[in-house]
Formats: sequence, structure tokens, C-alpha cells
Amino acid sequence: MKRVDDFRLRFGKQELVPIMIGGMGVDISTSQLALEAARLGGIGHISDAMLPTATDRHYNTKFVSQKQKQYKYNINSNDKSLVKFDLEQVAEASRIHVSHTMNAKKGDGMVFINCMEKLTMNAPRETLRVRMRAAMDAGIDGITLAAGLHLGSFALIEDHPRFRDVKLGIIVSSVRALQLFLRKTARSNRQLDYIVVEGPLAGGHLGFGLDWAKYDLRTITNEVLAYLKAENLDIPVIPAGGIFTGSDAVSFLEEGSAAVQVATRFTVSKECGIPPKVQQEYFRASEDDMEVNQLSPTGYPMRMIKGCPATHSGIRPNCEAFGYVLDANGQCSYIDAYNRELAIATDPKKMIVKDKMCLCTHMRNYDCWTCGHYAYRLKDTSHKLADGSYQILTAEHIFKDYQFSINNEIALPEKIEG
Repeated sequence: MKRVDDFRLRFGKQELVPIMIGGMGVDISTSQLALEAARLGGIGHISDAMLPTATDRHYNTKFVSQKQKQYKYNINSNDKSLVKFDLEQVAEASRIHVSHTMNAKKGDGMVFINCMEKLTMNAPRETLRVRMRAAMDAGIDGITLAAGLHLGSFALIEDHPRFRDVKLGIIVSSVRALQLFLRKTARSNRQLDYIVVEGPLAGGHLGFGLDWAKYDLRTITNEVLAYLKAENLDIPVIPAGGIFTGSDAVSFLEEGSAAVQVATRFTVSKECGIPPKVQQEYFRASEDDMEVNQLSPTGYPMRMIKGCPATHSGIRPNCEAFGYVLDANGQCSYIDAYNRELAIATDPKKMIVKDKMCLCTHMRNYDCWTCGHYAYRLKDTSHKLADGSYQILTAEHIFKDYQFSINNEIALPEKIEG
């Protein structure tokens, strides 16, 4: 019986363990988590979601407070069109985070960065360009284009000296999305290095509607593989979403996938950015707690743990400090929902906005508990301790369980009390 370790992901002459840890934001896929994946011979992602906020937390920068101070006059205004990011600060935040990560990298693996097109920041094209180029400047091994079709993203970096050196991939949820991207970027004469096929059981924002249950990762992956074969395109395909065991991974590798992308199991690792108290909520969650909703102001459905603090909030929009999902016109659907509820509230302090959430503030505070569908199985990957809590795992343990397990088994860690 084969294990994941019997396969290798190949980029030219370079061979890697075919395990990629997805780029969970905000700062859930930390540098430490990505570095462990690289040390063990696979691929780890850092996320570029809200990097000015993340660098303030880790590197003592002051980007958020400076932006908030600059636009303090606008806090009570419904018009956020004037609230702009300083692009040099965005670039600096990316360079700081990426360079610190890459300077610490050991092992034969790689570190990629996940770049979300839906992280619009009141200047979608300009901010995406700055983020990608700064990451390339700082030595990132690869860029995964996420949360959007990215039809213009290659054009933003094709004049960069590392355009043909850095690994470039995209996340798609259908053959049609892939075809659109390849058609649009054909003029660049630059082939993708990998394709992540994300299915409907993935965590966070989904590339499906509320009819997500009609779709299946294996079917979509095989459709992508068949399309690439028909077009004589040799691009590694990496399925993602719902791959919970090493045996799940092997079943895709045997059918022609080059690697797998996994994430949810790493949410309960020591190296993950989720606070320990919140990690216990992930362990305790039941299958009934898994929810796909339309609360995200990005317009994408989102999978998360039902009843997390973000869903019971009527917090004031904090765009002057954050504002990462403001569109090109400085608008956000949460602002509209907040103002609608505020106009009819008898007590603004107890107000709840039920149909949208302030994604920036709640992701920053780890109050939005996004997860993959099988998060309710996390309790089966660890030990319940005497105090009722679950033992936090190491990223190395989880990675090696994927790499070496068979028969759909999950290896439990050595139990540590206290």
C-alpha cells in the first residue's frame, strides 16, 4: 500500500515531498508554519492578507496606527473613498515579512505566498501589484494567485526580473476558470508552474455558490487533468479541500495529481497563528457547527464554525485603520449593512448586523473561525486531556502523518499531560 512519501512533486530537477500547506490568513499560516513545511521537504505558504497588520504584530511596525491617525477625521463618515493605503508602506510590510521568513528558511522545501485578488484595499490593481512585486523582491520562492480570476495579474509583474524565476500558480475551482486565465495570459509566454484545484469542502472563501454540495473535488480535478492532457500542457495539478488523511492524498496522487494542498489539520498546530483558546473551539466543533454562509463582504460564500464571535457582532467599521476589503470605489457591503442597522437601532451598543461581517476587524482578532468541512474531525487527531482540553499538535507531527500514514489511519501524538 502506497504512502504520500512514495511520490514526489517535481519542478524541473527539483523534487519535493508532495505536501503543500495552504495560505490561511490573517496570519494563520504563519512564517513558522511555512518554515516547518519547507524544512520537512514540502511547500509552506504565508498569507499576504493584511500584512501591514501582521507586521505591526510581529516586527513592531506602526502601519495601522499611522493610517488610523491619518484618516481619523473620517471615522464617522460613510464615505470611505478617501481612505487609501500608502503603497510604499504596503510594499515595506511585504518585504519585511517575506524577507524575515526567507532568511530563516532551512531544508529542501519551498515557501510560497498566497496573494488574494479580493484583498482590494481601495485600489485593487495597484495594491496587488505592489504586494506581488515586493514579495518577489524579498526572495519568495513562489506566488499562489488566490481569491479571484487574476486575469490581469501576470501583466502586473511580467517586467519584474524574477517573473520567469519565481514559481507562479493559481487556485481555480473549475476548468472554465483555468481556461479563462490561460487565454488571458497567453501573450506573456509564461506558463503556470502549478495549479491548485480547490474543491467545495475547503475552508474560508469558496469558489462556488451556495449550491457547493453539488460539486466534487475529484471530479473537478480529473476534468482539469483531462483538459491539460488534451492541450498538451504539462502543469502539476494540486487538489485541495477535504483531504484529511494521508490515504485521501494518495488516492489523488495515484490518479495523476502532482501533490496535495492541506490546511485545516494545521489550524491546531503550535506553529499556527490561531490563539490556543480558539484552537480549542476548533477541536470541540461538531459536524453541525460547519456552516457555509454569505456573511463575507467579498461576495464569496465562506465556510466557518457556526456561532463564532464575528457572527454576533455589530462592530463599527474600522476602515480608517484597516479597510482591506474596500473596493475600487471605497465601498464595502458591511458598511452598508452596519449603517442600515444603526439607523433603526434603539441601542447601538447592543446592535447586531446579521447579514454581513466586518471581515478586517474580526479576522485580525481571530473572531472569524474559518475552517474546512472536516474540521469537526480534528478532535480525532489528538488527545483529550484531564482538564477537558485537547492537546495542541506540532506541525511536524501533522506533516509526517500525511507523509507516512496508510489505511486512512491518523497517528496520535505522544500524550503530554499538563
